[in-house]
Amino acid sequence: MTGAVLAAVERDSDLAAWIRLTLVPGLGGQGLRKLLAAHGLPQHVLAAGRRALAAQVGEDLADRIHEIPDRDLLERTFEWLAQPRHSIVTLADSNYPPQLLEIPDPPALLYVCGDASLLAQRSLAMVGSRNATPQGLANAESFARHFSNAGFPIVSGLALGIDAAAHRGALAGRSSTVAVLGTGIDVIYPPRNAQLAEEIATRGVMVTEFPIGAPPVRENFPRRNRIISGLARGVLVVEAAISSGSLITARMAVDQGRDVYAVPGSIHSPLAKGCHALIKQGAKLVESAEDVLSELGVVGASDATHLAPGVTDVPVLEHMGYDPCNVDTLCERSGLTPDKVSAILLQLELEGRVMSLPGGVYQRVS
Repeated sequence: MTGAVLAAVERDSDLAAWIRLTLVPGLGGQGLRKLLAAHGLPQHVLAAGRRALAAQVGEDLADRIHEIPDRDLLERTFEWLAQPRHSIVTLADSNYPPQLLEIPDPPALLYVCGDASLLAQRSLAMVGSRNATPQGLANAESFARHFSNAGFPIVSGLALGIDAAAHRGALAGRSSTVAVLGTGIDVIYPPRNAQLAEEIATRGVMVTEFPIGAPPVRENFPRRNRIISGLARGVLVVEAAISSGSLITARMAVDQGRDVYAVPGSIHSPLAKGCHALIKQGAKLVESAEDVLSELGVVGASDATHLAPGVTDVPVLEHMGYDPCNVDTLCERSGLTPDKVSAILLQLELEGRVMSLPGGVYQRVS
């Protein structure tokens, strides 16, 4: 290690012990909490004998705990920590997010980039499909801006689609946003959201439990989801297929005692089926931001946000409704010729009022 980093490690030996324990392969949160309950702080765990450790976590893990730590990773961690607006919060810290202490599996430590105070504020989580429709993206951004202006930072996962739209909407409001990563704090995934991540780090906060350099591994994202729901008072699912990872977040929210809200959609849309399933299971149906805020005891918010109703001053749109529709059906409903309907649809698509879907059908958007 460099002299400066070595001095930092020695000065922050307690923190270095926390980091070392979280890097032990296979230990996990449950094993770590067993050790802390039996021995106290991490430095006491590291000083304990093999037999004492094996009594809590078994011989293999006891051996791993006593192995020489990854000094290169420890050095990179403290180099990262030395940068402005970078911090690590452990379970023993007074500024650990109190709401995470309520969940069954709180992360032992959090790598934080940005305004750490946002983690302790009352917040709302918003999640949904990575392959969202234009209407879903518009709804997510609109809802998030409204919640942010009502005093709720928005927690989401920095994924494409609904997550990114929610972060953008929250940044446009006054309460900002929290991005929970499924990677190391220095690894932005997906790369397409690098600019958004930079803005969040500057004006909001990014957080993860995974160590420096951790790549995007599939099994890390469900673990990430429990932090998204755990930080929030409730979780709003905007669009989700029936197999969406957003439903995992919703189930975790229920297990954590959080409220779950869902935006309904067209009965023909695959991205509405997950939300409809949640509503059938007891999630609160949401048509406006006020539906959520009233549940939280917030009334009189100024910039009311409803599901975008679409444009009704064009006859073809009136006949289209809100479900996917093909040209022949629009001709029957409107009495217009196919050429006329096609020309109108082209103009509406160029204006962003409708979108074309596979199979020659169109759907209205805001």
